[in-house]
Amino acid sequence: MPDYVLKATAGNGQIRVFAATTQGLAETARKLHHTSPVVTQALGRLLTAGSLMGSMMKNADELITLKIASDGPLSGLLVTADASGNVKGYPYVSDLSDTMESPMPVSEAIGDGALNILKDIGLKEPYVGYSPLVSGELAEDLTYYYAQSEQIPTSVSLGVLLNDDGTVRQAGGFIIQLMPDTDDDVIDALEAALADTPSLTKQLDEGKTLEEIMEGLFKHLNLKISKTEITRFICDCSRQRITKALISIGKKDLIDMIADQEDIEINCDFCKEKYLFTPEDLQSILDRIIEKEG
Repeated sequence: MPDYVLKATAGNGQIRVFAATTQGLAETARKLHHTSPVVTQALGRLLTAGSLMGSMMKNADELITLKIASDGPLSGLLVTADASGNVKGYPYVSDLSDTMESPMPVSEAIGDGALNILKDIGLKEPYVGYSPLVSGELAEDLTYYYAQSEQIPTSVSLGVLLNDDGTVRQAGGFIIQLMPDTDDDVIDALEAALADTPSLTKQLDEGKTLEEIMEGLFKHLNLKISKTEITRFICDCSRQRITKALISIGKKDLIDMIADQEDIEINCDFCKEKYLFTPEDLQSILDRIIEKEG
């Protein structure tokens, strides 16, 4: 079954629910970036978060970027998602095998740092949110971000289970948010349900579907599933986009690159696709700039 995001409400509309199963997405990222186990777990968690937060946006052309910058050996992560279930991301360091004598928790790999969230919703300037990392486990960090930056009571769960060979066995998570003025008895019921429910990835590993897991969690809170959407790892890089980036660097740098009379290779950080530009290609780009300037 492909990865997907489930959207629902509960508590008679007082609770918003977003849940995702993302094994394929996380495994695709592992293969692309050749990540060691702890990096696979960290990147898989943030990709899941991106998938969930992308699904919370209203318009198809909106984008959200989650950036972790930290002082741990992983250094950071970057994930971008849209409202149509397309997600991409990369770690700043892919392989931490040589730095480990024993299995390293995600929090240690990430260390101290900050979470930055950029939302491009079509305005002149994107919304930028910031919060310090409180644990480095990512779910707790996002929970804190929502409480501090957006003042929304939120519960976040993110998980990645690995096979012995380091491949991704299960991945998924949820974001559950309370609407303003939620009744106290609804809050109490939700807190009790969350405390008594096994992790989402454990339940996925037992063969349960997202629908079954969420119906079990909200069995006393009137869950109403509104929509499910496919989510996937997709990079939208292209030679045309790279060409536009080369145009943006300006004539002087292009002239210097052409003078070297060497091919240049530009790699996409997200999908590792390689784009080769010869001196003739660069000259053609420069000619276009000069022609446009008149």
